[in-house]
Amino acid sequence: MSGVRKARLVANPLDSAISNPSELILRECHDLYIDDENGLVKIADSLGLRLLPPRKKIFVMIMGNHSAGKSSFINWYVEEHIQRTGVAIETQGFTFVTSGRKRESLTGNATLHLYPHFRHLLEFKGLTDYLSAEISTSKQKKFSLVTFVDTPGLVDGDMVYPFDVNNAIISFGQQADLIMVFFDPMGQALCKRTLDIVEKLSETCGDRLLFYLSKADEAGRETDRQRVMMQIVQELCRRPGLNKCGFEMPTIYIPNPQKPSRCENQIDGVCQTIEKTINQAVQRTLDQLEKDCDLISASISSRLAQDRAEVSYNRGARVHAFLCGLLAVLLPAFLILTLVVNTLPREELQGMIGEGLTVAFHLTTGIVVTLWDMIPEDSQIMFVIASGALSYLLFFLAKYFARQRQHTLTKKEKRRLAEYSDYVQQVVKARKQGLYEQYLHQCATEFDL
Repeated sequence: MSGVRKARLVANPLDSAISNPSELILRECHDLYIDDENGLVKIADSLGLRLLPPRKKIFVMIMGNHSAGKSSFINWYVEEHIQRTGVAIETQGFTFVTSGRKRESLTGNATLHLYPHFRHLLEFKGLTDYLSAEISTSKQKKFSLVTFVDTPGLVDGDMVYPFDVNNAIISFGQQADLIMVFFDPMGQALCKRTLDIVEKLSETCGDRLLFYLSKADEAGRETDRQRVMMQIVQELCRRPGLNKCGFEMPTIYIPNPQKPSRCENQIDGVCQTIEKTINQAVQRTLDQLEKDCDLISASISSRLAQDRAEVSYNRGARVHAFLCGLLAVLLPAFLILTLVVNTLPREELQGMIGEGLTVAFHLTTGIVVTLWDMIPEDSQIMFVIASGALSYLLFFLAKYFARQRQHTLTKKEKRRLAEYSDYVQQVVKARKQGLYEQYLHQCATEFDL
């Protein structure tokens, strides 16, 4: 293939129906990584690098005690009754709630196949049986760009979970883009298990943790709500990993036109937070795309430079091997030829090779003969053995240099690396720049509106 490789991104039939620029940007960035022919993951793998394709959606994990309103919030956001709600512990496992082409429910291994990022959760014995996914066709709010992770309702006491629920939630949280902690004001807000998990998550995910007083309209009067919030904040501040100033705990509840409340409802702020996280994910994905392109280009340049150094080294090794091999053959041959020439009568040698060559041979071998005559007769055999050993050493060095050749790239491999470099620099980076300008235009349009 000559010239720059062309991108072969398979168009998704749904792309034409995507009206959200952020969704289109995340999808295109994802496709640039996973394309079968020119995907960045494939190119990086050929260079010994490991790249992970970016997600097409953000993950929002919602945790809290049982009956804290987690499932109700998801249903409200999606505007579809997906998750069961109630006072009982309805959610005993982890449920992924996401958008798709058609309404679907998945369980167990099918869920892990849909979300390979979470395959490490297989280490938690028994957890696979408590994984499920609910796929909805809803396009409400920013749901097309969000995957909610509804976690088991947490309780203290004798409640036994079929898996290590604490560490499982922590593992999910470490993969999430946003962690929402719902505190129910109706008696379970200070659930010790919830606080323990929150404290552990704050060590690595503190910047993604957000706290909400859910079902705030059921907390009674304003003074009652303030008292509950103060109790929660005080309990959080007692934890070594959470003793920070400036805790924010918005009051939220599911609006009900038939049951108006004077309590301030900040649930719209939750939607704004999710949208902000989506925007950050878009920026982060575009920045990572730029860094990965630079990493691949640098790796290709380094590999080609290394190949040039190896070619130069091999050239020197061949020269050394040739010289050592030549000397290993010529040294004994010259000694034998010298002895043979000087044992023959001059007239007989002239008759065989002519007078000119005879004179040349005698001049060439004269020094060797003189040195040979200077060696005592009882040491001449040792000289022959030493000459043989030197010849063997030279032959060994010739083999050593011949084996020291480094593996170098073939012309086909170098051409492919050059094509990869051109593709990354001229196609992927250009597309990234176009997506970035599209994102900025979207931001400017929203700001103008």
